[in-house]
Amino acid sequence: MSDTFERLSVILHKDYAITPEQLNMDAALDGLGIDSLGLVELLFTVEEVFGLRLPSEPVPLENVGDVVRYIDQLRAEQAPPVEAGLVLAG
Repeated sequence: MSDTFERLSVILHKDYAITPEQLNMDAALDGLGIDSLGLVELLFTVEEVFGLRLPSEPVPLENVGDVVRYIDQLRAEQAPPVEAGLVLAG
């Protein structure tokens, strides 16, 4: 399991004063007080914190789980390729 939910939770707590008790994968963004403008601001923060490039096409994000899955998808797509045969000495 990735650390995406935990990292996103920190952002939501810091920027939106959302308590840990309010956060779960099914928590609706609008129920947390995040409207469409708030979502845009959240995605800018996500882009910076996670080091991602967000596409310009809008994506329907209704709840925290949608945001987590979207971030994970972008992280997988934008991960640097692993070089075949690369062995790290320990």
